[in-house]
Amino acid sequence: MSSFKLPTKDQINSVFNAFSKKEWVFFIAFVALLFISTISMLEKINKSMMVSIPSRGGTISEGIIGTPRFINPILSSTPADLDMTSLIYSGLMRKNGDGTLIPDLAEKYEMSKDGLMYTFTLKDKIFFQDGKPVTADDVLFTINEAKDSIIKSPHKVDWDGVMVTKVDNKTIQFALKQPYQSFLENATIGIMPSYLWSGSAIELNNANTSPVGSGPYMIKNVIKQTSGAIESYELVPFKKFILGEPYVASLNLYFYSNENDLLDALEAGVVDQISSITPLNADILKERNYEINSSVLPRIFGLFFNQNQNRLFTDKVITKSIGQVIDKDKIIREVLFGYATAIDGPIPPGVISFQEMSKASNTSREQILQTMQSNLAKDGWSKGPDGFLQKTTADKSKKKTVTTLEFSISTGNAPELAKTAEMIRQDLANVGMKVDIKTFEIGNLNQSVIRPRNYDALLFGEIINHESDLFAFWHSTQRKDPGLNVAMYTNVKVDKILEDASVTIDEQARIKKYAQFEDEIRKDMPAVFLYSPNFIYVVSPNLKGFSINHVISPKDRFSNVYHWYTDTENVWKIFATQGDFTKSTNY
Repeated sequence: MSSFKLPTKDQINSVFNAFSKKEWVFFIAFVALLFISTISMLEKINKSMMVSIPSRGGTISEGIIGTPRFINPILSSTPADLDMTSLIYSGLMRKNGDGTLIPDLAEKYEMSKDGLMYTFTLKDKIFFQDGKPVTADDVLFTINEAKDSIIKSPHKVDWDGVMVTKVDNKTIQFALKQPYQSFLENATIGIMPSYLWSGSAIELNNANTSPVGSGPYMIKNVIKQTSGAIESYELVPFKKFILGEPYVASLNLYFYSNENDLLDALEAGVVDQISSITPLNADILKERNYEINSSVLPRIFGLFFNQNQNRLFTDKVITKSIGQVIDKDKIIREVLFGYATAIDGPIPPGVISFQEMSKASNTSREQILQTMQSNLAKDGWSKGPDGFLQKTTADKSKKKTVTTLEFSISTGNAPELAKTAEMIRQDLANVGMKVDIKTFEIGNLNQSVIRPRNYDALLFGEIINHESDLFAFWHSTQRKDPGLNVAMYTNVKVDKILEDASVTIDEQARIKKYAQFEDEIRKDMPAVFLYSPNFIYVVSPNLKGFSINHVISPKDRFSNVYHWYTDTENVWKIFATQGDFTKSTNY
Protein backbone atom coordinates (compact mmCIF):
# COMPACT_ATOMS: atom_id res chain seq x y z
CA MET A 1 0.00 0.00 0.00
CA SER A 2 1.41 3.38 -1.00
CA SER A 3 2.17 5.90 1.82
CA PHE A 4 0.23 9.19 2.10
CA LYS A 5 2.13 12.37 1.15
CA LEU A 6 1.23 16.02 1.68
CA PRO A 7 0.99 18.15 -1.48
CA THR A 8 4.08 20.14 -2.31
CA LYS A 9 4.22 23.92 -2.36
CA ASP A 10 4.30 23.98 -6.18
CA GLN A 11 1.22 21.73 -6.34
CA ILE A 12 -0.70 24.05 -3.94
CA ASN A 13 0.32 27.12 -5.95
CA SER A 14 -0.81 25.50 -9.19
CA VAL A 15 -4.27 24.89 -7.70
CA PHE A 16 -4.58 28.53 -6.55
CA ASN A 17 -3.35 29.80 -9.93
CA ALA A 18 -6.11 27.80 -11.62
CA PHE A 19 -8.82 29.66 -9.63
CA SER A 20 -11.05 32.03 -11.52
CA LYS A 21 -12.04 35.38 -9.95
CA LYS A 22 -15.41 33.93 -8.98
CA GLU A 23 -13.77 30.88 -7.39
CA TRP A 24 -11.41 33.17 -5.47
CA VAL A 25 -14.39 35.09 -4.04
CA PHE A 26 -16.04 31.87 -2.91
CA PHE A 27 -12.80 30.57 -1.42
CA ILE A 28 -12.07 33.75 0.59
CA ALA A 29 -15.69 33.87 1.84
CA PHE A 30 -15.40 30.23 2.94
CA VAL A 31 -12.14 30.87 4.80
CA ALA A 32 -13.61 33.95 6.53
CA LEU A 33 -16.71 32.00 7.55
CA LEU A 34 -14.55 29.17 8.89
CA PHE A 35 -12.42 31.66 10.85
CA ILE A 36 -15.46 33.44 12.38
CA SER A 37 -17.15 30.14 13.25
CA THR A 38 -14.00 28.84 14.93
CA ILE A 39 -13.57 32.00 17.00
CA SER A 40 -17.27 31.94 18.00
CA MET A 41 -17.04 28.28 18.99
CA LEU A 42 -13.90 28.87 21.04
CA GLU A 43 -15.56 31.85 22.77
CA LYS A 44 -18.59 29.74 23.68
CA ILE A 45 -16.35 26.99 25.04
CA ASN A 46 -14.42 29.59 27.01
CA LYS A 47 -17.60 31.09 28.49
CA SER A 48 -18.87 27.66 29.48
CA MET A 49 -15.62 27.12 31.34
CA MET A 50 -15.78 30.49 33.13
CA VAL A 51 -17.38 31.43 36.43
CA SER A 52 -17.90 34.85 37.96
CA ILE A 53 -16.36 35.22 41.42
CA PRO A 54 -16.03 38.16 43.82
CA SER A 55 -12.89 40.22 43.48
CA ARG A 56 -11.38 42.59 45.98
CA GLY A 57 -12.02 46.26 45.42
CA GLY A 58 -14.83 48.78 45.41
CA THR A 59 -16.20 51.19 47.99
CA ILE A 60 -19.38 51.25 50.04
CA SER A 61 -20.50 54.38 51.94
CA GLU A 62 -23.18 54.01 54.59
CA GLY A 63 -25.01 56.59 56.66
CA ILE A 64 -25.88 55.96 60.31
CA ILE A 65 -27.93 57.98 62.78
CA GLY A 66 -26.03 58.85 65.95
CA THR A 67 -22.44 59.50 67.00
CA PRO A 68 -20.15 56.70 68.21
CA ARG A 69 -18.75 57.14 71.71
CA PHE A 70 -18.21 53.66 73.12
CA ILE A 71 -16.96 51.40 70.32
CA ASN A 72 -16.36 48.45 72.59
CA PRO A 73 -18.37 45.26 73.15
CA ILE A 74 -18.89 45.96 76.85
CA LEU A 75 -20.52 49.39 76.75
CA SER A 76 -21.88 49.75 73.21
CA SER A 77 -25.64 50.26 73.23
CA THR A 78 -26.50 52.95 70.66
CA PRO A 79 -26.94 52.02 66.97
CA ALA A 80 -23.74 53.85 66.00
CA ASP A 81 -21.68 52.10 68.68
CA LEU A 82 -23.19 48.69 67.96
CA ASP A 83 -22.64 49.00 64.19
CA MET A 84 -18.98 49.92 64.63
CA THR A 85 -18.43 47.22 67.24
CA SER A 86 -19.84 44.53 64.97
CA LEU A 87 -17.36 45.54 62.23
CA ILE A 88 -14.26 45.91 64.40
CA TYR A 89 -14.56 42.98 66.83
CA SER A 90 -14.85 39.20 66.66
CA GLY A 91 -16.22 36.84 69.30
CA LEU A 92 -15.68 33.19 70.10
CA MET A 93 -18.78 32.56 68.00
CA ARG A 94 -20.29 34.55 65.16
CA LYS A 95 -23.79 34.84 63.77
CA ASN A 96 -23.85 33.71 60.16
CA GLY A 97 -25.88 35.30 57.37
CA ASP A 98 -28.52 32.57 57.71
CA GLY A 99 -28.96 33.20 61.44
CA THR A 100 -26.98 30.16 62.58
CA LEU A 101 -23.96 30.40 64.87
CA ILE A 102 -20.50 29.43 63.63
CA PRO A 103 -17.11 29.36 65.39
CA ASP A 104 -15.18 32.60 64.88
CA LEU A 105 -12.12 32.95 67.11
CA ALA A 106 -12.92 29.52 68.52
CA GLU A 107 -11.69 26.42 66.74
CA LYS A 108 -14.28 24.33 68.55
CA TYR A 109 -16.39 24.12 71.70
CA GLU A 110 -17.55 21.23 73.82
CA MET A 111 -20.64 21.18 76.04
CA SER A 112 -21.02 18.81 78.99
CA LYS A 113 -23.98 16.43 78.95
CA ASP A 114 -25.75 18.39 81.69
CA GLY A 115 -25.30 21.67 79.79
CA LEU A 116 -23.43 23.30 82.66
CA MET A 117 -19.90 23.41 81.26
CA TYR A 118 -18.67 24.86 77.96
CA THR A 119 -15.03 24.49 76.90
CA PHE A 120 -13.73 26.64 74.03
CA THR A 121 -10.48 26.07 72.20
CA LEU A 122 -9.07 29.05 70.31
CA LYS A 123 -7.83 28.81 66.72
CA ASP A 124 -4.17 29.06 65.82
CA LYS A 125 -2.82 32.31 64.36
CA ILE A 126 -5.60 34.65 65.47
CA PHE A 127 -4.54 38.27 65.78
CA PHE A 128 -5.77 41.69 66.77
CA GLN A 129 -5.57 44.43 64.17
CA ASP A 130 -2.32 45.77 65.68
CA GLY A 131 -0.63 42.42 65.02
CA LYS A 132 -0.67 41.03 68.57
CA PRO A 133 -2.12 37.53 69.16
CA VAL A 134 -5.54 36.88 70.69
CA THR A 135 -5.19 34.69 73.80
CA ALA A 136 -7.37 33.20 76.52
CA ASP A 137 -6.32 36.14 78.73
CA ASP A 138 -8.21 38.51 76.42
CA VAL A 139 -11.33 36.33 76.61
CA LEU A 140 -11.06 36.18 80.40
CA PHE A 141 -10.64 39.96 80.63
CA THR A 142 -13.60 40.70 78.34
CA ILE A 143 -16.05 38.46 80.19
CA ASN A 144 -14.96 39.67 83.64
CA GLU A 145 -15.38 43.29 82.51
CA ALA A 146 -18.88 42.49 81.24
CA LYS A 147 -19.71 40.95 84.64
CA ASP A 148 -18.36 43.92 86.63
CA SER A 149 -21.30 45.57 88.41
CA ILE A 150 -19.42 48.90 88.55
CA ILE A 151 -19.18 49.11 84.75
CA LYS A 152 -22.91 48.36 84.29
CA SER A 153 -22.55 46.69 80.92
CA PRO A 154 -25.78 45.92 79.00
CA HIS A 155 -24.35 42.38 78.74
CA LYS A 156 -23.98 41.88 82.50
CA VAL A 157 -27.24 39.93 82.70
CA ASP A 158 -25.89 37.49 80.08
CA TRP A 159 -22.93 36.54 82.26
CA ASP A 160 -24.33 36.71 85.80
CA GLY A 161 -23.66 33.42 87.55
CA VAL A 162 -21.20 32.24 84.88
CA MET A 163 -17.72 31.34 86.15
CA VAL A 164 -14.98 31.77 83.54
CA THR A 165 -11.63 30.00 83.90
CA LYS A 166 -8.48 30.04 81.80
CA VAL A 167 -7.17 26.51 81.26
CA ASP A 168 -4.22 27.52 79.08
CA ASN A 169 -3.42 30.17 76.45
CA LYS A 170 -5.80 28.54 73.97
CA THR A 171 -8.47 27.04 76.22
CA ILE A 172 -11.13 28.64 78.37
CA GLN A 173 -14.04 27.16 80.31
CA PHE A 174 -17.42 28.56 81.31
CA ALA A 175 -19.32 27.02 84.23
CA LEU A 176 -23.08 27.76 84.40
CA LYS A 177 -25.30 27.44 87.45
CA GLN A 178 -28.08 26.02 85.29
CA PRO A 179 -28.48 25.08 81.61
CA TYR A 180 -29.06 28.09 79.38
CA GLN A 181 -30.11 27.45 75.80
CA SER A 182 -28.86 30.75 74.39
CA PHE A 183 -25.41 30.62 75.96
CA LEU A 184 -23.67 30.20 72.60
CA GLU A 185 -25.33 33.39 71.39
CA ASN A 186 -23.81 35.21 74.37
CA ALA A 187 -20.43 33.90 73.19
CA THR A 188 -20.66 36.19 70.14
CA ILE A 189 -19.60 39.13 72.34
CA GLY A 190 -16.51 40.79 70.84
CA ILE A 191 -13.19 40.00 72.49
CA MET A 192 -11.19 43.03 73.59
CA PRO A 193 -7.37 43.21 73.77
CA SER A 194 -6.70 43.24 77.52
CA TYR A 195 -3.39 45.09 77.09
CA LEU A 196 -5.20 48.15 75.67
CA TRP A 197 -8.04 48.31 78.17
CA SER A 198 -6.67 47.21 81.53
CA GLY A 199 -5.26 49.77 83.94
CA SER A 200 -7.77 52.55 83.23
CA ALA A 201 -11.49 53.20 83.51
CA ILE A 202 -13.15 51.63 80.49
CA GLU A 203 -15.40 54.67 79.97
CA LEU A 204 -12.37 57.00 79.66
CA ASN A 205 -10.11 54.85 77.49
CA ASN A 206 -9.10 56.39 74.13
CA ALA A 207 -9.70 53.01 72.54
CA ASN A 208 -13.43 53.77 72.74
CA THR A 209 -13.11 55.86 69.58
CA SER A 210 -9.86 54.32 68.24
CA PRO A 211 -10.76 50.66 68.72
CA VAL A 212 -8.60 47.64 67.93
CA GLY A 213 -10.30 44.29 67.52
CA SER A 214 -9.92 41.11 65.47
CA GLY A 215 -12.99 41.59 63.28
CA PRO A 216 -13.34 41.92 59.50
CA TYR A 217 -12.62 45.67 59.27
CA MET A 218 -10.13 48.04 60.88
CA ILE A 219 -9.92 51.82 61.07
CA LYS A 220 -7.76 53.59 58.51
CA ASN A 221 -8.90 57.17 58.96
CA VAL A 222 -11.24 59.21 61.15
CA ILE A 223 -12.71 62.66 60.55
CA LYS A 224 -13.90 64.69 63.54
CA GLN A 225 -15.95 67.83 63.83
CA THR A 226 -14.53 70.89 65.60
CA SER A 227 -16.42 69.77 68.71
CA GLY A 228 -14.49 66.51 68.69
CA ALA A 229 -17.50 64.41 67.69
CA ILE A 230 -16.86 61.70 65.12
CA GLU A 231 -18.07 62.68 61.63
CA SER A 232 -16.91 59.62 59.67
CA TYR A 233 -14.69 56.56 59.72
CA GLU A 234 -12.89 55.01 56.77
CA LEU A 235 -12.55 51.26 57.32
CA VAL A 236 -10.38 48.84 55.37
CA PRO A 237 -10.27 45.03 55.44
CA PHE A 238 -8.31 43.31 58.20
CA LYS A 239 -6.25 40.94 56.09
CA LYS A 240 -5.76 38.47 58.95
CA PHE A 241 -9.45 38.22 59.80
CA ILE A 242 -9.71 34.54 60.63
CA LEU A 243 -12.80 33.85 58.52
CA GLY A 244 -11.22 35.36 55.40
CA GLU A 245 -10.18 38.81 54.19
CA PRO A 246 -13.26 40.87 53.19
CA TYR A 247 -13.74 41.81 49.53
CA VAL A 248 -14.92 45.45 49.72
CA ALA A 249 -11.74 47.51 49.79
CA SER A 250 -13.16 50.57 51.55
CA LEU A 251 -16.15 50.84 53.89
CA ASN A 252 -16.95 54.43 54.80
CA LEU A 253 -19.37 55.18 57.64
CA TYR A 254 -20.89 58.66 58.01
CA PHE A 255 -22.81 59.71 61.12
CA TYR A 256 -25.86 62.02 61.22
CA SER A 257 -27.93 63.47 64.02
CA ASN A 258 -31.36 62.70 62.53
CA GLU A 259 -33.20 60.91 59.75
CA ASN A 260 -33.69 64.05 57.64
CA ASP A 261 -29.93 64.65 57.46
CA LEU A 262 -29.45 60.96 56.66
CA LEU A 263 -31.90 61.16 53.76
CA ASP A 264 -30.28 64.37 52.48
CA ALA A 265 -26.91 62.60 52.41
CA LEU A 266 -28.41 59.74 50.41
CA GLU A 267 -30.04 62.10 47.90
CA ALA A 268 -26.77 64.04 47.55
CA GLY A 269 -24.81 60.85 46.88
CA VAL A 270 -22.58 61.25 49.95
CA VAL A 271 -23.73 57.80 51.07
CA ASP A 272 -25.22 54.99 49.02
CA GLN A 273 -26.69 52.94 51.87
CA ILE A 274 -28.87 53.75 54.89
CA SER A 275 -31.00 51.76 57.32
CA SER A 276 -33.53 52.02 60.15
CA ILE A 277 -35.66 54.62 58.39
CA THR A 278 -39.42 55.05 58.79
CA PRO A 279 -41.77 53.08 56.52
CA LEU A 280 -43.05 56.37 55.09
CA ASN A 281 -39.60 57.41 53.92
CA ALA A 282 -38.91 53.90 52.65
CA ASP A 283 -42.06 54.11 50.55
CA ILE A 284 -40.98 57.49 49.15
CA LEU A 285 -37.51 56.17 48.26
CA LYS A 286 -39.01 53.10 46.64
CA GLU A 287 -41.04 55.38 44.35
CA ARG A 288 -37.74 57.05 43.41
CA ASN A 289 -36.32 53.66 42.37
CA TYR A 290 -33.93 53.18 45.29
CA GLU A 291 -33.23 49.54 46.10
CA ILE A 292 -35.14 48.74 49.31
CA ASN A 293 -34.53 45.50 51.19
CA SER A 294 -36.52 44.52 54.25
CA SER A 295 -37.07 41.59 56.59
CA VAL A 296 -39.25 41.08 59.64
CA LEU A 297 -37.69 41.97 62.99
CA PRO A 298 -38.29 40.03 66.23
CA ARG A 299 -40.33 42.87 67.69
CA ILE A 300 -43.80 42.65 69.16
CA PHE A 301 -46.07 45.69 69.00
CA GLY A 302 -49.32 45.27 70.83
CA LEU A 303 -51.97 46.70 73.13
CA PHE A 304 -51.15 45.52 76.66
CA PHE A 305 -53.97 45.54 79.22
CA ASN A 306 -53.43 46.58 82.83
CA GLN A 307 -56.12 44.71 84.82
CA ASN A 308 -55.03 46.41 88.04
CA GLN A 309 -55.84 49.84 86.61
CA ASN A 310 -59.05 49.01 84.72
CA ARG A 311 -61.11 46.00 85.84
CA LEU A 312 -62.88 45.83 82.47
CA PHE A 313 -59.87 43.88 81.23
CA THR A 314 -60.58 41.01 83.61
CA ASP A 315 -63.49 40.15 81.29
CA LYS A 316 -62.14 37.95 78.49
CA VAL A 317 -65.19 38.71 76.36
CA ILE A 318 -64.10 42.36 76.29
CA THR A 319 -60.40 41.75 75.64
CA LYS A 320 -61.20 39.22 72.93
CA SER A 321 -63.67 41.63 71.35
CA ILE A 322 -61.07 44.40 71.28
CA GLY A 323 -58.70 42.06 69.48
CA GLN A 324 -61.37 41.14 66.93
CA VAL A 325 -62.31 44.75 66.18
CA ILE A 326 -58.82 46.11 65.49
CA ASP A 327 -58.01 45.97 61.77
CA LYS A 328 -54.35 44.96 61.81
CA ASP A 329 -54.06 44.71 58.04
CA LYS A 330 -55.26 48.30 57.67
CA ILE A 331 -52.66 49.48 60.20
CA ILE A 332 -49.91 47.68 58.29
CA ARG A 333 -51.15 49.05 54.99
CA GLU A 334 -51.80 52.68 55.95
CA VAL A 335 -49.34 53.31 58.78
CA LEU A 336 -46.44 51.00 57.94
CA PHE A 337 -46.83 50.92 54.15
CA GLY A 338 -46.54 47.15 54.15
CA TYR A 339 -43.26 47.02 56.09
CA ALA A 340 -44.64 44.79 58.86
CA THR A 341 -46.27 41.40 59.48
CA ALA A 342 -49.56 40.91 61.35
CA ILE A 343 -49.25 38.71 64.45
CA ASP A 344 -51.64 37.13 66.94
CA GLY A 345 -49.30 35.86 69.63
CA PRO A 346 -46.39 36.89 71.90
CA ILE A 347 -43.65 35.21 69.82
CA PRO A 348 -42.38 37.10 66.75
CA PRO A 349 -42.25 35.33 63.37
CA GLY A 350 -39.15 33.24 62.85
CA VAL A 351 -38.00 33.16 66.48
CA ILE A 352 -39.32 29.65 67.10
CA SER A 353 -39.77 27.22 64.21
CA PHE A 354 -43.17 25.81 65.20
CA GLN A 355 -44.79 29.07 64.08
CA GLU A 356 -44.13 28.15 60.48
CA MET A 357 -46.92 25.57 60.77
CA SER A 358 -49.54 28.16 61.70
CA LYS A 359 -52.47 28.49 59.29
CA ALA A 360 -54.31 31.69 58.41
CA SER A 361 -57.99 31.92 59.30
CA ASN A 362 -60.52 31.76 56.46
CA THR A 363 -63.11 33.72 58.44
CA SER A 364 -63.95 37.12 56.91
CA ARG A 365 -63.72 40.33 58.91
CA GLU A 366 -67.47 40.82 58.61
CA GLN A 367 -68.13 37.40 60.15
CA ILE A 368 -65.64 38.10 62.95
CA LEU A 369 -67.35 41.41 63.80
CA GLN A 370 -70.79 39.79 63.81
CA THR A 371 -69.58 37.12 66.22
CA MET A 372 -67.94 39.76 68.42
CA GLN A 373 -71.12 41.87 68.64
CA SER A 374 -73.16 38.78 69.46
CA ASN A 375 -70.75 37.84 72.27
CA LEU A 376 -70.87 41.35 73.76
CA ALA A 377 -74.67 41.33 73.66
CA LYS A 378 -74.76 37.97 75.46
CA ASP A 379 -72.40 39.46 78.04
CA GLY A 380 -74.95 42.22 78.71
CA TRP A 381 -73.50 45.08 76.67
CA SER A 382 -75.77 47.31 74.58
CA LYS A 383 -75.46 50.81 73.12
CA GLY A 384 -76.65 53.70 75.28
CA PRO A 385 -78.05 57.08 74.24
CA ASP A 386 -74.56 58.40 73.44
CA GLY A 387 -73.82 55.46 71.13
CA PHE A 388 -71.32 53.81 73.45
CA LEU A 389 -71.69 50.34 74.94
CA GLN A 390 -73.12 50.15 78.43
CA LYS A 391 -73.84 47.39 80.88
CA THR A 392 -76.31 47.56 83.77
CA THR A 393 -75.63 45.45 86.86
CA ALA A 394 -77.37 45.18 90.24
CA ASP A 395 -75.90 44.41 93.65
CA LYS A 396 -77.57 42.43 96.44
CA SER A 397 -79.69 45.42 97.42
CA LYS A 398 -80.90 45.62 93.81
CA LYS A 399 -79.12 48.94 93.36
CA LYS A 400 -78.34 49.31 89.67
CA THR A 401 -75.02 50.51 88.29
CA VAL A 402 -74.41 51.51 84.69
CA THR A 403 -70.89 50.87 83.38
CA THR A 404 -69.64 52.33 80.12
CA LEU A 405 -67.15 50.30 78.09
CA GLU A 406 -64.37 52.88 78.09
CA PHE A 407 -60.64 52.99 78.71
CA SER A 408 -57.55 54.97 77.73
CA ILE A 409 -54.58 53.99 75.58
CA SER A 410 -51.16 55.36 76.51
CA THR A 411 -48.37 55.38 73.95
CA GLY A 412 -45.31 57.24 72.68
CA ASN A 413 -45.42 60.27 70.42
CA ALA A 414 -43.61 58.53 67.55
CA PRO A 415 -45.67 59.10 64.36
CA GLU A 416 -46.31 55.37 63.76
CA LEU A 417 -47.50 54.79 67.32
CA ALA A 418 -49.70 57.89 67.44
CA LYS A 419 -51.35 57.05 64.12
CA THR A 420 -51.81 53.39 65.09
CA ALA A 421 -53.46 54.45 68.36
CA GLU A 422 -55.86 56.73 66.48
CA MET A 423 -56.81 53.97 64.05
CA ILE A 424 -57.47 51.63 66.97
CA ARG A 425 -59.64 54.30 68.60
CA GLN A 426 -61.67 54.67 65.41
CA ASP A 427 -62.13 50.90 65.03
CA LEU A 428 -63.35 50.57 68.61
CA ALA A 429 -65.59 53.65 68.40
CA ASN A 430 -67.33 52.11 65.38
CA VAL A 431 -68.62 49.28 67.59
CA GLY A 432 -69.41 51.46 70.60
CA MET A 433 -66.21 51.33 72.70
CA LYS A 434 -65.10 54.68 74.10
CA VAL A 435 -61.34 55.22 73.99
CA ASP A 436 -59.16 58.14 75.05
CA ILE A 437 -55.66 58.45 73.55
CA LYS A 438 -52.77 59.69 75.72
CA THR A 439 -49.45 60.30 73.97
CA PHE A 440 -46.17 60.96 75.75
CA GLU A 441 -42.60 61.81 74.85
CA ILE A 442 -40.68 58.50 75.00
CA GLY A 443 -38.62 59.41 78.06
CA ASN A 444 -41.71 60.59 79.93
CA LEU A 445 -43.63 57.49 78.85
CA ASN A 446 -40.98 55.26 80.41
CA GLN A 447 -40.55 57.21 83.64
CA SER A 448 -44.07 58.45 84.39
CA VAL A 449 -46.27 55.80 82.79
CA ILE A 450 -44.55 52.45 82.26
CA ARG A 451 -42.37 52.23 85.37
CA PRO A 452 -45.23 53.03 87.82
CA ARG A 453 -47.64 50.99 85.61
CA ASN A 454 -49.88 54.04 85.33
CA TYR A 455 -52.05 53.17 82.30
CA ASP A 456 -55.23 51.36 81.33
CA ALA A 457 -53.85 49.95 78.09
CA LEU A 458 -50.36 50.48 76.72
CA LEU A 459 -49.55 50.57 73.00
CA PHE A 460 -45.95 49.48 73.15
CA GLY A 461 -43.19 47.45 71.49
CA GLU A 462 -41.12 44.62 72.89
CA ILE A 463 -37.75 43.45 71.53
CA ILE A 464 -37.41 39.66 71.57
CA ASN A 465 -33.74 39.08 70.77
CA HIS A 466 -34.03 35.45 71.80
CA GLU A 467 -36.79 33.14 73.02
CA SER A 468 -35.35 33.35 76.54
CA ASP A 469 -36.40 37.05 76.60
CA LEU A 470 -40.03 35.90 76.87
CA PHE A 471 -39.38 35.22 80.56
CA ALA A 472 -38.75 38.93 81.21
CA PHE A 473 -41.98 39.96 79.47
CA TRP A 474 -44.43 37.36 80.81
CA HIS A 475 -43.24 35.76 84.07
CA SER A 476 -45.21 36.98 87.08
CA THR A 477 -42.02 37.96 88.94
CA GLN A 478 -41.44 40.63 86.30
CA ARG A 479 -44.69 42.56 86.88
CA LYS A 480 -43.13 45.39 88.84
CA ASP A 481 -40.41 47.77 87.69
CA PRO A 482 -37.68 47.08 86.59
CA GLY A 483 -39.47 44.00 85.27
CA LEU A 484 -40.89 44.13 81.74
CA ASN A 485 -44.23 42.38 82.28
CA VAL A 486 -46.21 45.46 81.23
CA ALA A 487 -49.47 43.47 81.00
CA MET A 488 -49.16 42.76 84.75
CA TYR A 489 -49.83 39.15 83.74
CA THR A 490 -50.01 36.34 86.27
CA ASN A 491 -50.43 32.69 85.40
CA VAL A 492 -48.83 29.94 87.49
CA LYS A 493 -48.88 27.51 84.56
CA VAL A 494 -47.14 30.03 82.28
CA ASP A 495 -44.53 30.71 84.97
CA LYS A 496 -43.70 27.01 85.16
CA ILE A 497 -43.54 26.64 81.36
CA LEU A 498 -41.14 29.60 81.05
CA GLU A 499 -38.97 28.33 83.91
CA ASP A 500 -38.73 24.86 82.38
CA ALA A 501 -38.10 26.18 78.86
CA SER A 502 -35.21 28.37 80.03
CA VAL A 503 -33.24 25.30 81.21
CA THR A 504 -34.28 22.86 78.46
CA ILE A 505 -31.38 22.18 76.11
CA ASP A 506 -33.18 19.85 73.70
CA GLU A 507 -34.55 22.08 70.94
CA GLN A 508 -37.67 20.09 70.08
CA ALA A 509 -38.68 19.76 73.74
CA ARG A 510 -38.16 23.49 74.21
CA ILE A 511 -40.26 24.31 71.13
CA LYS A 512 -43.15 22.28 72.56
CA LYS A 513 -43.00 24.26 75.78
CA TYR A 514 -43.11 27.60 73.97
CA ALA A 515 -46.04 26.34 71.91
CA GLN A 516 -47.85 25.62 75.22
CA PHE A 517 -46.87 29.07 76.48
CA GLU A 518 -48.35 30.78 73.42
CA ASP A 519 -51.57 28.76 73.71
CA GLU A 520 -52.01 29.91 77.33
CA ILE A 521 -51.42 33.56 76.42
CA ARG A 522 -54.01 33.38 73.65
CA LYS A 523 -56.56 31.89 76.04
CA ASP A 524 -56.04 34.61 78.66
CA MET A 525 -55.84 37.57 76.24
CA PRO A 526 -53.66 39.85 78.42
CA ALA A 527 -52.82 41.80 75.25
CA VAL A 528 -53.83 42.26 71.62
CA PHE A 529 -50.81 41.49 69.46
CA LEU A 530 -50.69 43.71 66.38
CA TYR A 531 -47.60 43.44 64.22
CA SER A 532 -43.88 42.79 63.94
CA PRO A 533 -42.15 45.61 62.01
CA ASN A 534 -39.59 45.15 59.25
CA PHE A 535 -35.94 46.11 59.27
CA ILE A 536 -35.55 48.43 56.27
CA TYR A 537 -32.25 48.68 54.42
CA VAL A 538 -31.57 50.94 51.43
CA VAL A 539 -28.58 49.34 49.69
CA SER A 540 -26.26 50.27 46.86
CA PRO A 541 -27.30 48.68 43.55
CA ASN A 542 -23.67 47.53 43.21
CA LEU A 543 -23.65 45.55 46.45
CA LYS A 544 -23.78 41.77 46.31
CA GLY A 545 -23.33 39.01 48.84
CA PHE A 546 -25.34 40.61 51.64
CA SER A 547 -28.11 38.89 53.59
CA ILE A 548 -30.66 40.44 55.98
CA ASN A 549 -33.15 37.59 56.19
CA HIS A 550 -32.21 36.81 59.78
CA VAL A 551 -31.60 40.25 61.27
CA ILE A 552 -32.42 40.31 65.00
CA SER A 553 -30.86 43.71 65.66
CA PRO A 554 -29.89 46.28 62.98
CA LYS A 555 -26.19 45.61 63.62
CA ASP A 556 -26.74 42.05 62.38
CA ARG A 557 -26.74 43.36 58.80
CA PHE A 558 -22.94 43.30 59.14
CA SER A 559 -22.79 39.66 60.27
CA ASN A 560 -21.61 38.50 56.85
CA VAL A 561 -19.91 41.75 55.79
CA TYR A 562 -16.79 39.79 54.84
CA HIS A 563 -18.90 38.14 52.09
CA TRP A 564 -20.01 41.48 50.62
CA TYR A 565 -18.57 42.48 47.26
CA THR A 566 -19.10 45.02 44.50
CA ASP A 567 -16.56 43.81 41.92
CA THR A 568 -16.33 40.48 40.13
CA GLU A 569 -13.93 38.76 37.80
CA ASN A 570 -14.36 35.86 35.37
CA VAL A 571 -12.00 32.92 35.72
CA TRP A 572 -11.97 29.33 34.57
CA LYS A 573 -13.69 27.04 37.04
CA ILE A 574 -10.54 25.01 37.57
CA PHE A 575 -8.74 28.16 38.74
CA ALA A 576 -11.54 29.33 41.06
CA THR A 577 -10.92 28.26 44.65
CA GLN A 578 -13.77 26.41 46.27
CA GLY A 579 -14.06 29.16 48.88
CA ASP A 580 -14.39 31.95 46.33
CA PHE A 581 -16.87 29.99 44.24
CA THR A 582 -18.98 29.27 47.32
CA LYS A 583 -19.00 32.92 48.32
CA SER A 584 -20.09 33.99 44.86
CA THR A 585 -23.04 31.61 44.72
CA ASN A 586 -24.38 31.43 48.27
CA TYR A 587 -26.15 34.79 48.30
